Amino acid sequence: MSETVNIQSIEFGSRKINFELSYQDRKTLGIRVYPNCKVKVIAPYDTTEEKLKAKLREKAPWIIKQQLGFLSYQPLTPPRKYVNGETHLYLGRQYKLRIEKSEINEVKLFRGRLLVLKKHNASVKNLLSEWYREKAFVHFEETLKKTILLFKRFEIDEPELQIRQMSTRWGSCTPKGKVILNPELIKAPKGSIEYVIIHELCHLIHHNHTRAFYDLQEAIMPDWKKWKERLEMSLI
Repeated sequence: MSETVNIQSIEFGSRKINFELSYQDRKTLGIRVYPNCKVKVIAPYDTTEEKLKAKLREKAPWIIKQQLGFLSYQPLTPPRKYVNGETHLYLGRQYKLRIEKSEINEVKLFRGRLLVLKKHNASVKNLLSEWYREKAFVHFEETLKKTILLFKRFEIDEPELQIRQMSTRWGSCTPKGKVILNPELIKAPKGSIEYVIIHELCHLIHHNHTRAFYDLQEAIMPDWKKWKERLEMSLI
């Protein structure tokens, strides 16, 4: 029998949860929340609407928790015009952009400003992106070397670090132990950067978000929730 799919929603308090519903030949109802925060529900063919909605309301707190967890890894980037006076973040601090014509292309922090020296045809956006990427690699590598020492008792090797632009995540960890970080993370506070790296290093020990995973994260970084919240609130 073919699978039928439709989009529905439920109200939970002040929230509206949209979900993609499909019916299959199965015995139990399954709910999945994806990194893009979409919710997919797979139900047995004989599931009544009343039973379906009741189950979803029961699981609504879990669904919302999963969505918020994924949102904490989604960079929120407001449109930038790359003009004088515009503010840009670096390590959790706001810096006003100052653009000057020059014989060289260079970006640096100068007297509390983010100074961009540029040749006539140079792109401010490209110069800033390259500068952020360079700063990200240096800072992430230093933080990784510092935080890996907290995992000494597990006798794990320092993982390979890779910088990669990602649209929906701050970081990830591959099955082979490579830690991948979004260069946009360099705009977040140092504590938030450390939190993301520790989060990924915990995945070298526990591959899924189990209780053991969170217990380890709590032991390594007791105030991780504070830095996770700072990351979620950052308009990066």
